[in-house]
Amino acid sequence: MTHATRFAAVLAALALCVPVQAQTPEIDALRVRAEAGDAEAQGDLGIMYANGRGVPRDDAEAVRWFRLAADQGVASAQSNLGVMYHTGDGVTQDYAEPMRWYRLAADQGYARAQSNLGLMYDSGIGVPEDDAEAVRWYRLAGDQGFARAQYSLGFMYANGEGVPQDHAEAARWYRLAGDQGIARAQSNLGLLYENGEGVSQDYVQAHMWTNLAVAQSFGEARDRRERNRDIIAAKMTAEQVVEAQRLAREWTAAHPRKP
Repeated sequence: MTHATRFAAVLAALALCVPVQAQTPEIDALRVRAEAGDAEAQGDLGIMYANGRGVPRDDAEAVRWFRLAADQGVASAQSNLGVMYHTGDGVTQDYAEPMRWYRLAADQGYARAQSNLGLMYDSGIGVPEDDAEAVRWYRLAGDQGFARAQYSLGFMYANGEGVPQDHAEAARWYRLAGDQGIARAQSNLGLLYENGEGVSQDYVQAHMWTNLAVAQSFGEARDRRERNRDIIAAKMTAEQVVEAQRLAREWTAAHPRKP
């Protein structure tokens, strides 16, 4: 796989928002439900322990609660338990176990697990590398709107991995992911516009998408994208640069970041 750093498996977000380390009646009530066997509460409590939200972070305790919920068939908990085995947090790292738990969740249509399965096949972790199978799982997740899978599909089409190379399809998937704020997708879409691959060459669009990626990048990634943006700007008139900056501001206003 030429893009091993694409995305690690990520735990699902928990809707219950509480200050770090804060013990609240809501958490106490959640624990009572979880200890009584409520599968959704067990999964939510696992996320709180995994993230250290409202309780001290405790990966082993997170695994315990995820397993209880996963054994009752909760897809998000199955996926999260797979992540813990994938990363070796709170449990001995075992790449066979993520495959088992991701598949159980993916077979229920859980997009995050489908995307993570795609990553396993893409990278050859826990299974023989299989780009076509990676694409299949990415597509199932991407069709549900899961942004990271959409980015990965764009990458597969751009590079002809598991599918015939098709820059127009790459641009389509990058745009879907980019519109959800995935910086890598925005940056790659900018390159397609710069080079006229899969889309009509358009330096204004190239600058806009690259600028959007720069705005949420850090470290070496930001430096690299800033250089790319400056290379594009050197090919543009001053008026085109102003127009690209205006489009980026409008996009940002129309796509506020989630808190």
